[in-house]
Amino acid sequence: MGKTTIIGGSPHKNGGPQPTEKQRAAHGVDKIDVTAVNKPEHRELYQKRIPIYPKLAHGIYRKIKWALLFILLGIYYIVPFLRWDRGPEVPDQAVLADFAGRRFYFFFIELWPQEVYYITGLLMLAAFGLFLATSLFGRVWCGYACPQTIWTDLFIAVERIVEGDRNARIKLERQPLRGKKLIKKMIKHSAWLLISLLTGGVFVLYFHDAPTVVRGFFTGHAPMSAYLFTAILTFTTYSLAGLMREQVCTFMCPWPRIQGALTDDDSFEVSYRGYRGEPRAAHKKNDSWEGRGDCIDCKMCVAVCPMGIDIRDGDQLECINCALCIDACDSVMDKIGRPKGLIAYDTGRNRKGAARGKKPVFKIIRARTVLYGVLVTAISGIMLYGLITRSTLDLNTLRDRSPTFVRLSDGSVRNGYTLKIINKATKPRDLRVLVKGIEGIAIKAVGLDSDGKSIVVRAEPDKVRVVKMYVTVPKDVVKTLKESAPVSILVEDNDGSEHTVNKTVFLSGKR
Repeated sequence: MGKTTIIGGSPHKNGGPQPTEKQRAAHGVDKIDVTAVNKPEHRELYQKRIPIYPKLAHGIYRKIKWALLFILLGIYYIVPFLRWDRGPEVPDQAVLADFAGRRFYFFFIELWPQEVYYITGLLMLAAFGLFLATSLFGRVWCGYACPQTIWTDLFIAVERIVEGDRNARIKLERQPLRGKKLIKKMIKHSAWLLISLLTGGVFVLYFHDAPTVVRGFFTGHAPMSAYLFTAILTFTTYSLAGLMREQVCTFMCPWPRIQGALTDDDSFEVSYRGYRGEPRAAHKKNDSWEGRGDCIDCKMCVAVCPMGIDIRDGDQLECINCALCIDACDSVMDKIGRPKGLIAYDTGRNRKGAARGKKPVFKIIRARTVLYGVLVTAISGIMLYGLITRSTLDLNTLRDRSPTFVRLSDGSVRNGYTLKIINKATKPRDLRVLVKGIEGIAIKAVGLDSDGKSIVVRAEPDKVRVVKMYVTVPKDVVKTLKESAPVSILVEDNDGSEHTVNKTVFLSGKR
């Protein structure tokens, strides 16, 4: 007995909205009861989600998606356990966002809080890189690399293993929830929860030492934040990839709306070549192809679509350009002896031109692609130059605010400064501190030796050394100063190989 599904909608004088072949094919429905929608108790503001049962596709694009799924998930799950030796007393996790130590480690790169501009650069690079990819190849990110797509693909694969392919899953849904169906549902959801737990748990490992957290997680000795964020990410992964799926891409994600401003007639997108496929009709062996198109209206492109759409309807917001419909259509073309490519990556300009008999033209270099390419290159170059020339010595200077200055008994004036000397190297360093800009300056620091002109400071590796320093200017020099005089505080290696300078002011006490 066939499955009956109620499609909600607003009634009208002709008896309510009529179901289409597309709706029946996409959702595995034999017939649709449209009479119920006219009953007041069935009128709803929003139509309930109709489940989609994508069929397994076979072909080059499906293989590419499998390969990327395993590569990207492998990177995600393995990277926290990679080690990178940075010396004693420094975390050896290759990739680590160490909030407690206020560091971000990425293999040989170590970023401090004051270097957050590198994170800004990475975000800009990711944005313009995505703009460039979209202007060239449409929603290639959505179809192949988006986390929502990756985990949804994995969840659907688990569902297919447990419940069978499209027809078997549709048949299973028609059965009452007991016996084999109940067991299969429990197995499927348990597997989904396990994947979600691993997903959330591994994400936490990017913020803590991975082996330590793994050992402590199951004994109750892991940080409370690890349990909290694991629970949150388990819930979100299970909900988004398992229960909501295509709704996330259609209703929650802003990218489908943004991409419309990034693509043009020369962007490659998954397209149905209507000039070749129309008029469509069923085909039997030995039938003539005269006066008709290559599309036999088998709806295989709809059956494999994870979004439940018909690519033959043209460009659609829901399409993620996964290209599974290409694999499905090509397999059908092979069977009926017609050329592949009825559905293919193509540009709007070429589709229009082919309908008029023109040869395809591919314009990769366009105003928008040049602009995005220049921006990506420029940002990458600036960041690379910054990393290459990056100093391992830094200085922050805070001048005392209370009191702003002290007038000593001999008439000289003293200002106080707090120096935060940052040694980003992996070995201890002996540093020298000098103050320049005013003649006759004398400096000293609390707990450190000084000859009056300089201070020697020992800075431990990968640490911030705080120094309390006092700068005194003689009475006769003070008389020549304005209320505020510029000075420079210099910190350098004893061998002079590296130095850093901060500019500040000396307050003379004049009015």
